[in-house]
Amino acid sequence: MPGNKAHLSDEELLLFSDQELPAREAAGVREHVAQCELCRGRLKELENASACFTDFHEQEFQAQSFRSGNARNLLKARLSEASKRVNRSRRATLWNVMAQQVASACLALLIVVGSIWIVRHVVRARSSFDAMKAEAIALPRRTLTPGSARTVQVAELCSTQDLDNDPPVNPSLEQAVFEEYGVPDSSKKDYELDYLITPGLGGVDSIRNLWPQPYSSTWNARVKDQLEDHLHELVCQGKVQLETAQSDIASNWIAAYKRYFNTDTPQPSQSTAASVGPELR
Repeated sequence: MPGNKAHLSDEELLLFSDQELPAREAAGVREHVAQCELCRGRLKELENASACFTDFHEQEFQAQSFRSGNARNLLKARLSEASKRVNRSRRATLWNVMAQQVASACLALLIVVGSIWIVRHVVRARSSFDAMKAEAIALPRRTLTPGSARTVQVAELCSTQDLDNDPPVNPSLEQAVFEEYGVPDSSKKDYELDYLITPGLGGVDSIRNLWPQPYSSTWNARVKDQLEDHLHELVCQGKVQLETAQSDIASNWIAAYKRYFNTDTPQPSQSTAASVGPELR
């Protein structure tokens, strides 16, 4: 330790102030400071500077701690907001997916329903077309076979009970009818040479009253026989006038069948006797 006349170094004064000197050296410094006004003043300045530095350091530390805390809070806030945005995005994405699925399901349902409607419409249209085609085949051509009847009294017609056997047609007239309709000899067996206006209602064997009627049609010769027998019965009962019966069967015998039997399809022959015709016109 230097003597009383030598001054202490700043290092020695700082170590003494911080109580980091060994006890023996600390006692010497204490004694010197007590005797040396200059070293005592320097010690005071160093202690003040050390105190200021400590205060500044604590303030900086607190400021850093505050900033750190604010940074953590800001980070938490930003993370929370980001999480909310993600959740909103997920909900929006889920909603969009659900909306797309619902829209796809609705579209698929519309396609199915539309397809069913189209198929049913096509089936009905085809069925209607087939029915019209079947009726057209079963009807004679109006230009070739408009129908022809003789003048006859109802009493004369009703005295004849044998309605199942029409008068035979001359072979040459029969051939002329088939040729007029373009039916070859090989196909004659598929047709019945039929009277449009049956002899039971006054029809005559004229080329204007005869035509080849196909057996294969739904509205075939056997079905027309039901109408002929039924109209004959109604005329003889006085429920239908003879001229009306002749006109109905000549203009469109299928339409007449539907009206007199109250049906859109041919009926079994057994139902003829039980059917009720329209009132007298």
